[in-house]
Amino acid sequence: QVQLVESGGGLVQAGGSLRLSCAASGSIFSFNVGWYRQAPGKERELGAGFTTGGNTNYADSVKSRFTISRDNAKNTVYIQMNSLKPEDTGVYYCNVAKFGFRPLSSWGQGTRVTVSS
Repeated sequence: QVQLVESGGGLVQAGGSLRLSCAASGSIFSFNVGWYRQAPGKERELGAGFTTGGNTNYADSVKSRFTISRDNAKNTVYIQMNSLKPEDTGVYYCNVAKFGFRPLSSWGQGTRVTVSS
């Protein structure tokens, strides 16, 4: 099982930007990868995904503001988050998947993002 470690979260003002990183313990080449977020009091949901074929998938709430990318050589997944809003506040997790973006690995600790208004 691939272990995943997220980093890069923090406190940012509305309108600001953050770049999150997700380092995998093994190769991610053959997996779809995704960034998921869990807002306070809500269930975890997919925010952005990147397939092995190079296709990206974004939740409507983050489309045009977030960009997911992957570096297979470094076994790392990134998400660039711009124009952040208070409703983007939450804990962000990454995971790998074989079918769609149904997560395969155990969840890491995530990285917390807090957007102040």
